[in-house]
Amino acid sequence: MANTSYPERQAECFQKEILALGDYMNVQCHACIGCTNLGEDIRKLDYGQHIVSGSPGRVFDMIKRRNLRTRSIKMLVLDEADEMLNKGFKEQIYDVYRYLPPCTQVVLISATLPHEILEMTHLGPRHRRPAGVAGERDALMKEFRSGHSRVLITTDIWARGIDVQQVSLVINYDLPNNRELYIHRIGRSGRFGRKGVAINFVKNDDIRILRDIEQYYSTQIDEMPMNVADLV
Repeated sequence: MANTSYPERQAECFQKEILALGDYMNVQCHACIGCTNLGEDIRKLDYGQHIVSGSPGRVFDMIKRRNLRTRSIKMLVLDEADEMLNKGFKEQIYDVYRYLPPCTQVVLISATLPHEILEMTHLGPRHRRPAGVAGERDALMKEFRSGHSRVLITTDIWARGIDVQQVSLVINYDLPNNRELYIHRIGRSGRFGRKGVAINFVKNDDIRILRDIEQYYSTQIDEMPMNVADLV
């Protein structure tokens, strides 16, 4: 299943093109936009669609209502992504993005590549891996497991793969966009029945993500007190 977030007029045009191209393959495509009947959207999505073309606001509304189930989404396509981010759709796009599985492919069609787009697709320079880095990474991991190294700085590549008994603290330099990935990150501490601590560095832009994580997991993430040094 693919999910394509467009402004409303383009979403309808996209739906017509998809239905024409998939006419002999019985492709199901529904335009999920704000000016259409809500009940019709729910009925179509419950029936099952291969492709959903829609505006970010209505698509996210269908996700919150659980009529659009994101577990099976394989691809997110954003047409004219730079324009959409500049025209007030940024928060809605990130709302949709956070509900997608980590393995979802993100396809952007854009005339320019501003920082927001590079950040969304994890294609920024800090995520590019030069040749030979895997061997160096394994060597550093071996030192950490053995206790020769006490601190490990890593990307999300190790969010699911570290089972080191002595890890008691995880510090998130930034919050992940995916809620499941957050649990995998902080789950690296407190393994094997031990207690663990997670500290999050949060900017003003991250507050919505933090509240979303709290609500989804029915928990409360407290702000660190100013006198934390006195508490240690």
